[in-house]
Amino acid sequence: MDFFKILMYFLIIIANIIGFFVFFKKKSIYSAASTILCLTLVFGGAGSLLAIAIIDDPFAIFYGLQIGYILLINGVIVLLIAILKSVVKKIYSTI
Repeated sequence: MDFFKILMYFLIIIANIIGFFVFFKKKSIYSAASTILCLTLVFGGAGSLLAIAIIDDPFAIFYGLQIGYILLINGVIVLLIAILKSVVKKIYSTI
């Protein structure tokens, strides 16, 4: 089970690095947040398939879904930071 924890941390780091590169390329934090949210589906599915292949049990799909859930929370946090940044920028521009 330590393998799946390491896999989860690795996929979170990879998703955030990809989101970071998208942010610098497009200069939009919303693009980075949407990229991380899209990677949730990809990495959650890949984690599910990997768990099924390793554990050889149909209920192992829930390990992969847990990876997707953690990445979903990560993507939502980035999206909330983007919204908060936009609100603060809008408030300071009106002052």
